[in-house]
Amino acid sequence: MCGISGFVDFSGHVRIEARARIQAMTNVIAHRGPDGEGFYVDDFAALGHRRLAIIDVASGHQPMGACDGQVQIVFNGEIYNFLDVRRELEAKRYVFRTHCDTEAILFSYLEWGERCVERLHGMFAFAIWDTRSRSLLLARDRVGKKPLYYCRVGSVVAFASELKALRAGGLCPSEIDPEALDCYFCFGYIPAPRTIYRRVSKLRAARSLVVSANHEVERQYWRLSFADPVERSMEDVVAELEPLLDDAVKCRLMSEVPLGAFLSGGLDSSLVVASMARLMDRPVVTNSIGFEDRELDELSVARQTAAYLCTEHHEFVVAPRAENVLQRIAWHFDEPLADSSAVSTWYVCEMARRTVTVVLSGDGGDEAFGGYTFRYLPHRVESLVRGALSTAFRGTVFGALGTFWPASARLPRALRLKSVLENLAISDAEAFYHDLIWLRGDTRTRLYSLEFLAELKGFTPFEAVHSYYAENDAPDALARAQSADIHFYMTDDVLAKVDRMSMAHSLEVRCPLLDHRVLEFAAKLPARLKMNGRRGKLPLRALAATRLPGEVLAAPKRGFSVPAARWLRQELRPMAEDLLFDRNSTVACVLDRRALRTVWEEHQNRSRDHSVLIWGLMMLGLWERAVSFQPGTRTSHPMCVSRGFPGVNHEAV
Repeated sequence: MCGISGFVDFSGHVRIEARARIQAMTNVIAHRGPDGEGFYVDDFAALGHRRLAIIDVASGHQPMGACDGQVQIVFNGEIYNFLDVRRELEAKRYVFRTHCDTEAILFSYLEWGERCVERLHGMFAFAIWDTRSRSLLLARDRVGKKPLYYCRVGSVVAFASELKALRAGGLCPSEIDPEALDCYFCFGYIPAPRTIYRRVSKLRAARSLVVSANHEVERQYWRLSFADPVERSMEDVVAELEPLLDDAVKCRLMSEVPLGAFLSGGLDSSLVVASMARLMDRPVVTNSIGFEDRELDELSVARQTAAYLCTEHHEFVVAPRAENVLQRIAWHFDEPLADSSAVSTWYVCEMARRTVTVVLSGDGGDEAFGGYTFRYLPHRVESLVRGALSTAFRGTVFGALGTFWPASARLPRALRLKSVLENLAISDAEAFYHDLIWLRGDTRTRLYSLEFLAELKGFTPFEAVHSYYAENDAPDALARAQSADIHFYMTDDVLAKVDRMSMAHSLEVRCPLLDHRVLEFAAKLPARLKMNGRRGKLPLRALAATRLPGEVLAAPKRGFSVPAARWLRQELRPMAEDLLFDRNSTVACVLDRRALRTVWEEHQNRSRDHSVLIWGLMMLGLWERAVSFQPGTRTSHPMCVSRGFPGVNHEAV
């Protein structure tokens, strides 16, 4: 795993100046690769690389060149089938000088051009500068495990693994994108291709982008299809899944450095560790964390699983002192991300790095096999009801009921029907969006300032997610929801969180359940073979019944949660209040102060739980301060500048 950065000035640049700029860009992401650095500079391009040595430690240095240096690559990730690709290329008379996967990508490009990405099995983000055609190829893996940012300002195109590298090189426009900010307030993350900044983009998953002086061509090279699900017995499903999962794990065990696994106590990570135990000739090194708040503690189940699988197990109990790490987390995220489980992920990565350099995780099981039953079950039921009634009837009857039905946590659970009634009045896509966001439409309108609403010009975050839900070949509501989660929530929240928190500790994380072959297999399963009532991930459960202790199957789903609501009323209250009501912040510019004060007081007096929203606003404030501490890089929303608040734009080339 590594960090990459670079830029191309199609009008040409001075090499000594370009060298200084690329070194500054690469230095700021040294945490992604502490084992070495490398640079390439010519009259038009500059490429930088920080290396975390995993495979071919001795000779896999980057940037790496071919064709007498006319083609150069910088690469972040792992290609699990690179030996197969290498053998195919050797048969075509390519001569390899190293034993690393980077050279396999480079020669694949020489043989197949930009379509080389279709042959790569793994997680990756890379850039190839071809001096022969004077073009830059950027590419990202199928589900976006590895990040890649880019921007174009005049004749300059710049890219990097993290936004801070673009900022360090003075290549990042600093104006906050109001649509991205709106998405953040509603989802808690900023979906690709948007970033927090105008004119800076994330390359979307499964995309390649070819850039030259006069044009840019983006291509989607892979699509996950849910069409034509195949009926079969659960026995047949497990018989096919078992070797597929084992192979997905096996190809991720390749490493010349210590390797282990996360073990949360949940089904997904436990299954991954079970496969590792079957395939490895030594005990698996497992890492688990818990909290002093025992209600959120999964350590006991993880401990039983570790004992059952005879792993070398390590545990770490996190004391609730999140304020000690939140500023560092905000700096590593580069743009605001409100997932509070980042705290858990930070600590488990920190602990794991003490014993290993590579870990396998269980990420992807919920999205692939229908594990989010708290959303998927009501969504399926509501979809069936919508399908049985006319649009006019639903809009009139359920719309009116939803409007007047009280929204109160004090109602008995069976009578908390406001969201259900509102969902029945709208389309499947709108209902999915309604369930995904944590800032309701009425709250959004009340909380946003009139100036910010005007600046959005009618935009709503529904526009960002609609295509992922509606424009696919999924045959039913469950499959459409899974498709949207895989391409939207998972990529831009879950995987972004895992990448930044692991790379903050120079730790590589590999995800067997996100192997594209596993995803394609799961996508062809009919709904009944993924979810039954409140039980999801049925194939994984059936396989786990043959490999794991019963406690894992019986354990309730908890996720990787932290006691955020309590922290915001106690340990984090002073910091959160300072950030939310800082008059010089973006929050002060775009939100109505009185409405925000009401939200804050309702949370503090326990009449409402606003922890998700407040956490998100706190992380926005921490991000803004983290960026401001970098010399010459204070960021401000344009509305703040117009009101006389301080803010200096980044230097932009």
